[in-house]
Amino acid sequence: MRKFSIAVTAYRVGSYLLRRIPRIWLNPIQRFSAYLATGVAKEKKMLVGRHLSRIYSEDLPPEQLKRKIHQTFETYARYWIDSARIQDLTDFEIDSGFTVEGFEHIENAWQTGVGPILALPHLGGWEWAGRWLICSPKYKVSVVVEEQSPPELFQFLMKYREGFGMNVIPLGPSAGRQVIEALKANHVVCLLCDRDIEGNGIEVDFFGEKTTVPAGPATLALRTGAHVVPVAVYQRENSHHAVVCPPIELKRTKGRFRDDIAKATQDLVYVFEDLIREAPEQWHLMQPNWKSDYEALESFRLQRKNSLKFEKTP
Repeated sequence: MRKFSIAVTAYRVGSYLLRRIPRIWLNPIQRFSAYLATGVAKEKKMLVGRHLSRIYSEDLPPEQLKRKIHQTFETYARYWIDSARIQDLTDFEIDSGFTVEGFEHIENAWQTGVGPILALPHLGGWEWAGRWLICSPKYKVSVVVEEQSPPELFQFLMKYREGFGMNVIPLGPSAGRQVIEALKANHVVCLLCDRDIEGNGIEVDFFGEKTTVPAGPATLALRTGAHVVPVAVYQRENSHHAVVCPPIELKRTKGRFRDDIAKATQDLVYVFEDLIREAPEQWHLMQPNWKSDYEALESFRLQRKNSLKFEKTP
């Protein structure tokens, strides 16, 4: 319990300080955080390297791959810094730091009376985009989030998001029902859906290799009539830029319901591939996501274990 309370206290203090540090110091903090993370988080560093090589469809030269891994950790550090700061920013400041193309796809879907499902990969600064949507009083925003450990930290982050107007739905058994209620209330529902956290998703081809991703967006859309709108939010030098794509085609055929879900989900993943290729170093996927990742991770751990044994041998 003490370790948990320390983690929450540390995050609260860090968040408080980041909201008050002059902007000129944020970039050095971001770079230093990335430097520390790449030195400590060896497994995540290895997995990020695998994901980058998969996106680029080639074995990158070691020095080039090293730079791209560092850039990925740096953009991830910026995500957390921006997330810590947005609660204290005014609507004007949020809007001034945000541009968007294709917003008509969200507006057109919202006008049907059933809220749109914004399907996003873990790319760039998605939290800023959610905060920007709330700047308009006509939009209600619901977001489904993965529960984190320790629970005290998850509760803190949940209240933090609720503090600037988001309706937060924890991922779990009741999430589907709550999302349907939000869609029927014409909420804009944001789903990060490039990683199968629960392990019961749809098999797809993703960057040339089979894996599974959540079936939620397509399932909810076919059941409610909601539009699934792919979105990516990219970090720019001093701002964020969202790209909103046309809705995924969804239709119920005479075949199996799961086959219709599978087709729509694969179509969504193909769009994700294009969006991620625009800024691979902003894809904050630091977990194993393909079967070969788990095999590589097991091998990496074994090598490190043997290496430590060798170093301790007199």
